[in-house]
Amino acid sequence: MPPNRLFEPLLAAADRALRAVLAPPQAARPAPVPAVERTLTDDEKRHSAGLMRVNHAGEIAAQALYHGQALLARSAETREWLLKAAREEADHLAWCDQRLRELGSRPSFLAPLWYAGSFAIGAAAAAMGDKISMGFVAETERQVEGHLDTHLDKLPDEDSRSRAIVASMKSDEIHHGERARAAGGVELPDRVKQAMRNTSRVMTVTSYWI
Repeated sequence: MPPNRLFEPLLAAADRALRAVLAPPQAARPAPVPAVERTLTDDEKRHSAGLMRVNHAGEIAAQALYHGQALLARSAETREWLLKAAREEADHLAWCDQRLRELGSRPSFLAPLWYAGSFAIGAAAAAMGDKISMGFVAETERQVEGHLDTHLDKLPDEDSRSRAIVASMKSDEIHHGERARAAGGVELPDRVKQAMRNTSRVMTVTSYWI
């Protein structure tokens, strides 16, 4: 294989990484807007910001997972599916970033770490074949759906804007999971699912504060 053809995918992956971590995120769709917006107390703002920071970190990780999987995807069709899903997930990243600014807060300082670790995990999943990679997507989205349900319970009732964003994100995650299963994603072993939950728990607890 000519050297330029060998390095093109790596350069593209590096470009996507820099854009996800360093560039201001841009949404293709406007952020969901609730029918009624309410004023939050300082404590409610701090709590909402912590939860939305966790969601922002999760979206950084989602970008990295899809990018890592796309780099080592076996088929062009799977690669394009993964990159399309990543572009759709980029809306979530932009919405969370925007909401954090509105709450007077900022994303996690550990975003580069979340990206690097998740990229490696995604690439490892893809190296085992497209069906396992799609199964990884399906299980990831299933766990994210549960995580977002938890945040809908934890977000202040008055924070209708954050709640609208999280609800819309949940709908998209369900759709991505269904598409991954339809694309041939296989069920992952229980030990792998538990490892995914443990990894997510570390990121969730840390990102709330840092």
